[in-house]
Amino acid sequence: MNINQKTFVLMVIFVAAAPNRELFAEQTSNVNDLYVVPVTGDDANDGRAAPVRTIVRAIRLAQPGDTVHLAPGVYYETADLTNKHGLPGKPITLDGHGAVLDGSEPVTSKEWQQVSPGLYRRQKVYKRTDDAIVGRWFLLWDGKMQRMQRCSKGPSEPLKPVSDLQPGEWTYVKSEDAFYLKLPPDQLLDDANIRYPARSSAVVQSIRGSHLTVRNITGTHVYNDGYNVHGAQRNLVFENIAAIECGDDGFSAHEDADCRIDGFTSIRNATGLCDTGTSQTHYRNVFISQCDGFDLYFIGQTHSVENAIIESSAARTLWVDGNRLTDGSLCEVSLKNVIIRRMAETDQELRIGKGGRLRAHRCTFLNLNATVTPGGSVDLRHCFLGGDRKPEVLIFSNTMWHGDSNVYDFKTLRVAQTSFYQKTFADFQKLTGSEANSRWAAVSDTPTDVGANPDDLQHLTAGLKEK
Repeated sequence: MNINQKTFVLMVIFVAAAPNRELFAEQTSNVNDLYVVPVTGDDANDGRAAPVRTIVRAIRLAQPGDTVHLAPGVYYETADLTNKHGLPGKPITLDGHGAVLDGSEPVTSKEWQQVSPGLYRRQKVYKRTDDAIVGRWFLLWDGKMQRMQRCSKGPSEPLKPVSDLQPGEWTYVKSEDAFYLKLPPDQLLDDANIRYPARSSAVVQSIRGSHLTVRNITGTHVYNDGYNVHGAQRNLVFENIAAIECGDDGFSAHEDADCRIDGFTSIRNATGLCDTGTSQTHYRNVFISQCDGFDLYFIGQTHSVENAIIESSAARTLWVDGNRLTDGSLCEVSLKNVIIRRMAETDQELRIGKGGRLRAHRCTFLNLNATVTPGGSVDLRHCFLGGDRKPEVLIFSNTMWHGDSNVYDFKTLRVAQTSFYQKTFADFQKLTGSEANSRWAAVSDTPTDVGANPDDLQHLTAGLKEK
């Protein structure tokens, strides 16, 4: 399913998990269940006999073995699980039942000063406005994300001078610590339906944590990551989650985090996902589309993706790089049954950097080049590299390339200064000491004997519809 260049919203993809009204109207007698109901809840309650009003209160009350249930709806708050610990077999679970955690707040004349007809300013939006926040910032202009062609991990246009702003644009002036926005002179700010990202992330797990489960939640409109994991984290599980229109990454694990994610949708974020530090992440059932900076960015320690469709339109498609690992370890990434399809007209690549190791089994890479730089390693099994735009492959010296039972429809293949062609592919096989059962062949359709199985991936887009 191709949804590139269209605007899509999530359907109620969590219907199967959504509770009926009675579940929240009359809580069960299970002492391990806590309930959050913003409309009728009260934070003076214990969440068990009667619901609380806020997520923060429920998380504070949750103990090992407890499940926090959110009434379906939109929440304008962050789910912060910092320093929360479950126990083996008794995790603390946050079940959104389809809830949306929205990081935005309205832009109003109460907070924004009109400095001239159509021009508004607000100073000190945050306690600390650093370059990282400004690089991720955006406005929601009548529901449409306005990044001003800026992206935290991709190409960015310079901030405009205030005098150059056109209606529908914004900028930031560092010397004033002020954001500016421009409207048509005859439009009132309170009628413009503009929102700004007030919160950094939808779900936060920081410092330390263990045996935590987050499920059935969509995070959106935050200036940083949809799901932001920092510190020493163990046995974190995420199920059926989504990140839509976030200022930075859809999901990002940092430092010494151990995460397993089953069911992840990432649409229109700056980066689909980015894992760094010595993190270990394992994803299953992933759909990524319409991101800006990176689609997949792995600079951590151990990562895997199984059963995924990546519709690549970001500035960079897939990077695997161990340069930031200072202890000499490798950034190891495993892909299984993954389709990565370049949708944008601009060329992009699978790029494996120093200390990066990519293993792919039963994967399909369409309209993508590949570059393996010194110190990088690639191992492909039963994969297909081809497409309408035939790939150009560059393998530097001091790299490792292994493969078997693959089908390649290359435009060019070069190892250091030596170019190989379809008729000299046997020489490439001898050079690598592998690829014995692989072939270089011109194909009009994606081969069925290699690559990902599309039938096994149809469910990844079943919960999406055109807006």
